Amino acid sequence: MTLKKALLGATVLAALPVFAQAQTSTTRPRTTAPAAAPAPAPMAAPVMTPAPVYVAPRTNLVSGLYISGALGANWMSNPSSNGLSADMKTGWVGLGAIGWGFGNGLRAEVEGNYRSNEINGWNTSAQVSKGGGGTIQSYGVMVNALYDFDIGSAFVPYLGAGVGWAQTELSGARRQANNPANGAATGYYGNDVDATNFAYQAIIGAAYNFGGGLYATLEYRYYGVTGTQYGISRTNSAPQIQSNVANVPHFWSPSNNNNSLLLGFRYAFNQPAPPPVPVAVAPAAARTYLVFFDWDKYNLTDRARQIIAEAAQTARSTGTTRIEVAGHADRSGTPQYNQALSQRRADAVAAELVRRGVNRNEIAISAYGESRPLVPTADGVREPQNRRVEIVLR
Repeated sequence: MTLKKALLGATVLAALPVFAQAQTSTTRPRTTAPAAAPAPAPMAAPVMTPAPVYVAPRTNLVSGLYISGALGANWMSNPSSNGLSADMKTGWVGLGAIGWGFGNGLRAEVEGNYRSNEINGWNTSAQVSKGGGGTIQSYGVMVNALYDFDIGSAFVPYLGAGVGWAQTELSGARRQANNPANGAATGYYGNDVDATNFAYQAIIGAAYNFGGGLYATLEYRYYGVTGTQYGISRTNSAPQIQSNVANVPHFWSPSNNNNSLLLGFRYAFNQPAPPPVPVAVAPAAARTYLVFFDWDKYNLTDRARQIIAEAAQTARSTGTTRIEVAGHADRSGTPQYNQALSQRRADAVAAELVRRGVNRNEIAISAYGESRPLVPTADGVREPQNRRVEIVLR
C-alpha cells in the first residue's frame, strides 16, 4: 500500500463518526418538552339553534282593556204557562262586551246582547187550534266575571257567569180559536208589550290566541230571564164565544230559558310587547393547554409541570367545572402499545392536576393512542408534536 492510499484511508475512517453523529441528530427525538405557552383551542363555530317560539310569561292571559263580540244560534226552550205553550224555531243571538283583564286569568266585563226567536205555532185547549206565529225578542245588559285557564298553549279555556236585566218583547203572537158549538171563529193574540226582568247566564268557552292581542272564541251560554208576563186578548168579545173558550188564559207567564252557541273574537289593547327573539351566541372558546413528552415516555418534565400548574390555576380562577384530559402518541410503535402509552400520559397529567388542587371528579380522562395526530405522519415516524396530552378547560 502506498503512502498516499494510507493517508486517504485514515481520513475516511476519521470522518465516519462525525457523519454518523450528524445522521443520528436528525432523527433523534427531542429530550425535553417544547417551551410552549398555553395555546387556546381554535374558536368553535357558533352553534346556531333555531330561535324558539316566544311565549312570554302568561301572554295568553288578558291584561288591561279589551273588547269582544260574537254571533251564533239560539235555542229557546218552548215557553209554557196556564195551559198555553209556544213551539219555538231556532233563532239567533248577537252580543258585544267591553272588559278588563287583570293579567292573572280573571276578567270582568259589561255585555249587551240581543236574541230573537220566531214562534212556529201555539198549543192550548182543543178549542184553539195549533197555528199562528209571532216573535219573542230579548235585549239584555249583563255584568260578567270570567276566568281564563292558561294551559301553556295558544288554546285558552275559560268559564264565566253573569247577572243583569233583560227586556223581553212578545210581538205578532196570533192564533185562531174555533168554536165547535156554533161554528164561529175568534182570534186571540198576545199583547205586544215589553217586560223587564232579572237575567242570568253561565258561560263555557275556549279562545285561540293569534298573538298581538287578537283571539278567536267559541262558547256555549245558558241564558235565563225570570218573571216575564204577557196579556192575552180576544178580537171578539161576544158572550157566547167567551163562554166556550173560557180556558184560554188572560195572562201568560212562561219561562224564558235559552241555550246559545256562539263564534266570536276578542281584542285586547296594549298587551305587553314580546322581548326581542334571543340571538344565538357562539359558546365561549374552550381553553386548551398542551403538554409534550419525550419519545416512549410518560413522566413529566419540569416544563410540563409548569404548564399543568398554569392550567390548574386558570381552572380555579375561572370557576371551570369540567376539565378534559386527552392522551396521544406518535406512530412509532404498534397501535396497541401507543394506546396504552397515551393512557399512562393522560393519567400522569390528571394526577398532577389533582396535586395542584383540582378536584378529581371534575376531570374526564380519555386516551386516543395514535388516532388523532397533531401532525399527520407516515407509520413509524417519531413526531414530537404528537407525543402530547391536551388539557381542555370547559
